[in-house]
Amino acid sequence: MYCEQTQKKWNKMHKVHRNKLKQASKTKYDLIIIGGGITGAGIALDAASRGISTLLVEKKDFASGTSSKSTKLIHGGLRYLKQLEFKLVADVGKERAVVHHIAPNLVHPMKMILPFTKTGKLGKVSTFMALTAYDWLANVEGADKKQMLSVEEAKEVEPLLKDLNIKGAGYYAEYRTDDARLTIEVIKKAQEKGATCINYCEVTEFIQSGKKVEGVEVIDHLSNQKFSFKANQIVNATGPWVDTLRKKVETIKGKRLQLTKGVHIVIPFDEFPVKQPVYFDTSDERMIFAIPRLGVTYIGTTDTVYTKNMDEVYATKEDVDYITDQVHTYFGKTFIKKSNIQSTWAGLRPLIYEDGKDPSELSRKDEIFHSKNGLLSIAGGKLTGYRTMSQRIVDIVAKRLDNSKECRTEKIKLGKEPFKNYKEVKKYIKSISKKLPSSLDQKLEAEYLVSNYGKDAAYILKKSSSFNISDAVNLLLSELNYVIKNEMVMTSADFWIRRTGRIYFRIDTVNAFLEIVNERLNSIFDWTNEQKEVDLKEIKSELQKTIEFKNS
Repeated sequence: MYCEQTQKKWNKMHKVHRNKLKQASKTKYDLIIIGGGITGAGIALDAASRGISTLLVEKKDFASGTSSKSTKLIHGGLRYLKQLEFKLVADVGKERAVVHHIAPNLVHPMKMILPFTKTGKLGKVSTFMALTAYDWLANVEGADKKQMLSVEEAKEVEPLLKDLNIKGAGYYAEYRTDDARLTIEVIKKAQEKGATCINYCEVTEFIQSGKKVEGVEVIDHLSNQKFSFKANQIVNATGPWVDTLRKKVETIKGKRLQLTKGVHIVIPFDEFPVKQPVYFDTSDERMIFAIPRLGVTYIGTTDTVYTKNMDEVYATKEDVDYITDQVHTYFGKTFIKKSNIQSTWAGLRPLIYEDGKDPSELSRKDEIFHSKNGLLSIAGGKLTGYRTMSQRIVDIVAKRLDNSKECRTEKIKLGKEPFKNYKEVKKYIKSISKKLPSSLDQKLEAEYLVSNYGKDAAYILKKSSSFNISDAVNLLLSELNYVIKNEMVMTSADFWIRRTGRIYFRIDTVNAFLEIVNERLNSIFDWTNEQKEVDLKEIKSELQKTIEFKNS
């Protein structure tokens, strides 16, 4: 929580946070990472697993930027074939299987249908060629290889296509995830390997000795205290804020960031009941996903140049109109009423722009920037490729430190007690479902708990019996206790947005239990009345952003 006053009372978890800061200020690290999104988290895990002493600092909460606002897919970027980004498609296409292997409960396999119509931009030949190239570049094998469906087969696979003038469809494999949960699990594993990770700790200045950067000045937003941290190497992995930090140490020339905004909308599944994910083309030759998840369907994304406040990004009426218009054009106006859009999210993509090139040539590839004072910065790329991005930057750091150990994160499974494979995940979901109270939607709750917390779902369920309110509230409060204890939750927004995703996919629970959670946090953290109000105001502001388009 961003408080101007110094917090007078520290509970156990806040003491842990404060002690981390004090210890970090007394330690000389091999590596400091600025940025707690998926890239920074991946770097921390890779570095720590190689024996590199590592400190990661994040100015807000982990995954509070782009890494909680993507399309939430581990996918190969089929649309980048149109931009001839063959290496990007090959690299991230192969990474899909790796990320699924290390986190099978977080990365769910699914079939994607890609229909083509008489009036659309895609055709049978172009779809066939694109999916064939996709499979080849990503080394796709077995049942995951693409299929071409006839009109009848496509309508059987996805009944909503029955009213379209379709000519057929492509059918191929992708993976669904929760980007913020993936980031949190990587952070937790990095800490398990020895990294120190601190949220709500903002870098304000770099410390330089001669011409070399050797540390950072920070402010802790929980206590308003200032600290200095030292390290041999410093990496700037702040996503959209990469250039903001680079400007503190150098004049930016040549390649730089161009931010674009991506918006998604969420509606009840009954309003748009797709049986499985649909990937369809638009009137302006873009592509949009419609993905079913936990009783809702989410749809996106937009892609518009963004030059406004990076800390205040939300969906506008124009953004929502664009998405709904595309759905109406493709599926008819019987789907999606604006009044039934329950939430939205908007995030920034840090794309790479180079002087002298047309904006249409913005690259989706990642880029490493070497500053003369030794600062390394990394930006761009995709969620799917976070592990290989991290490997490239840690390879450079390791070489500078004379560390000869190689990356092994492709073998480090996430979670305290990892699943062997997805088959085990599905079996575990069924077992948890049977143990849940019958008053709840057992299937939904089991999928939600196991997807988010793996085998710790059983622990959360067991501890829910210690409360005596209602089945729904008991389970929610047990979940809250778990993430406070294990996942460095400091505010209501941390819980509702980054740890649970409820603000997007289960917003009814946020509206119903907001005060209960706030009261629980108040009792655990022993907040003053002022601090309690600040926290409540923050989460209400975040809730407003999810429906901002209605008032824009």
